[in-house]
Amino acid sequence: MAADIWSVADLLRGDYKRHEYGAVILPFTLMRRLDAVMVDTRQAVRDRDAALPASLTNRQKPLESAAGRPFYNVSRQNFATIASDPTNKSVVAKNLRDYVNGFSPVVREVLDRFRFDETIARLADAKLLYLVVSRFAQIDELDKLKSHDMGYVFEHLIRKFAEDSNETAGEHFTPREVIKLMVNLLVAPDADADVIAGPGQVINIYDPACGTGGMLTAAADHLRSLNAGAQVFLYGQELNPESWAICQAEMLLRDQQGDIKLGNSFSQDRFAGRRFDYMLANPPFGVEWKKVKDDVDREAELGYAGRFGAGLPRINDGSFLFLQNMISKMERVEGKGARIAIIFNGSPLFTGAAESGESNIRRWILENDWLEGIVALPDQLFYNTGISTYFWILSNRKPAKLAGKVILLDARDQSVKMRKSLGDKRKQISDAQIDHVSKLYVRALEVAGDPENPDHGKVKIFGTRDFGYHRITVERPLKQRFEITEDTLLALTEAKALAKWDGRQKLVEALHDAIGSVWRTKDEATSELLAAAMAGGASLPGTAAHLKAFWNAVAVSDPEGEVQLHKGKPIPDPDLRDFENVPLDEDIHTYFTREVTPHVPDAWIDEEKTKVGYEIPFTRHFYVYTPPRPLAEIDAELKDLEAQIQKLLGEVTA
Repeated sequence: MAADIWSVADLLRGDYKRHEYGAVILPFTLMRRLDAVMVDTRQAVRDRDAALPASLTNRQKPLESAAGRPFYNVSRQNFATIASDPTNKSVVAKNLRDYVNGFSPVVREVLDRFRFDETIARLADAKLLYLVVSRFAQIDELDKLKSHDMGYVFEHLIRKFAEDSNETAGEHFTPREVIKLMVNLLVAPDADADVIAGPGQVINIYDPACGTGGMLTAAADHLRSLNAGAQVFLYGQELNPESWAICQAEMLLRDQQGDIKLGNSFSQDRFAGRRFDYMLANPPFGVEWKKVKDDVDREAELGYAGRFGAGLPRINDGSFLFLQNMISKMERVEGKGARIAIIFNGSPLFTGAAESGESNIRRWILENDWLEGIVALPDQLFYNTGISTYFWILSNRKPAKLAGKVILLDARDQSVKMRKSLGDKRKQISDAQIDHVSKLYVRALEVAGDPENPDHGKVKIFGTRDFGYHRITVERPLKQRFEITEDTLLALTEAKALAKWDGRQKLVEALHDAIGSVWRTKDEATSELLAAAMAGGASLPGTAAHLKAFWNAVAVSDPEGEVQLHKGKPIPDPDLRDFENVPLDEDIHTYFTREVTPHVPDAWIDEEKTKVGYEIPFTRHFYVYTPPRPLAEIDAELKDLEAQIQKLLGEVTA
């Protein structure tokens, strides 16, 4: 089906650039799908519309009732009639616009987001409109496709347009098997719980970067498979108008309850004050939020009364803004509580030093015990990027066994090679592997912390404080000798801090005869330099700033030199300053005595600079040491390769 639709591109070639095909093909596909679905009630809608009083302004509800779905079209046109007369192509635009205007308001809004009227005009000017309408009129059985299958059609089309548009690595369509695994991990612990099972359940799901709605609809389908009687409401927000339009159309076709909003989730929170039972998202990786910085800053100033109270990440990656937004919308634990699943690249695990925005956000999440688990996925899963990705699973109602603990699950080997690559997507997760990873995760929830856990090679459980550390500043004393060289006098001559001191030139001349002099202590240097200056009719600088510039030129770092003091305490050498990360629950002085003092006995900790940080070094925890091959084996291989090279060279020169 997707191939038939894509064949319309053959008509557009030449008049449209490849990256512009989507502006034509996507809205026509949506409209043709609606056209096919409405066949059974089209005449009933027309009859009901004709029977309604002309003075009635709100005709939407009775017409939706006649249509039997939340959309309708009162026009006498359809794809078949618009394309019925090849001899009179001039009326195609008029008839198509009449058809578009006959749709219910929400469908017209969807088409407006595609700027569909502009598309009609451009196709008409290029004498392509009739051809395109005719081609779509020939595409049958779109009404017979289930929403899931139609999702695959849109997935294929969107991927093609993304490739042609050279979109950034973060702007990709989430593969269906990744969504399936994500939904499994999000919902699996609740499969038999009261929040899903039982009659009369109302479940609200939210995605702040919903794209075309694939995650939302997959979650809804999965929940209904667990409880067919549950009322599932879907809520989402999307920045891209075309993606929003596709999502909105899909909700209409499914007769799905909920609300999909258009706008930027950072600057235009269209669900302020709302709370949800489940949330999931695959936000774009590494996308900056510079354009909405002022709005985000204002929200952050509200502290925890706003959505970004824990801190702000660096400007070039808004991943943690999405997560904070979702956390702010968790259903309170006094009610049902909430669960969150979000896809990140590796950056949120460790980017940012202690007390940076990212570190503070991680600290806030872990100290509130919201992080339930992180699952590492295989690389090369996505169409437009091959980078490694991770599921973060959060909940404010973690199982009692997992209180204060976090699951790390390594599923990087759970993939199979695809027979044919799709962009950067070279791997996929099979159904069997989805089932395996899901069972591993649920079992980890059940055995949390059990040392006999048979999955310990792939599943590790840590305390939340295990990811915290104190970042201590290790100082060593500044040791210097003092000397006059040609370089010293040049440094004095060029020092900006001495530029306005009238005595500089005279001092440089007075010290010229002292070139080659070296002093081991500052007192000795001061005495002899003062004498040399006075002998030449000069003086040493008088102000603190000038004197500091003078000694910066004369002093030289020397491991055997004199320790410099200020008010009786050693001055730290900034060039020797170092930092150590000490596990949060270990005493920093005990650590320092064991790890630092034996190597640098004169070092000390600057207590005022100690900071608290949090990071999650996932890869380190699953690192398995592989010993190098024996030298004899490597040497034999090199000799064999050398012999092969010599043989090839011999054949070339023969």
